[in-house]
Amino acid sequence: MAGQGSGGNVLAALCSFFIPGLGQLLQGRLGIAIVQFVLAAILWFILLGWIIHLWSILDAARYKPSA
Repeated sequence: MAGQGSGGNVLAALCSFFIPGLGQLLQGRLGIAIVQFVLAAILWFILLGWIIHLWSILDAARYKPSA
């Protein structure tokens, strides 16, 4: 199984760079993908969306699937 730092995680992190939550969606984690997308969309309106955007990128890059 692919672990942290795998090519799949790098691709997921890149996807989340462009659209928060997209990397998590590619990893099959629908719930957290929706949370990150919605939070980023809401918070961008009050200039804090970059925090959720950064969280989304880091979360996708560091994801380790459970056995």
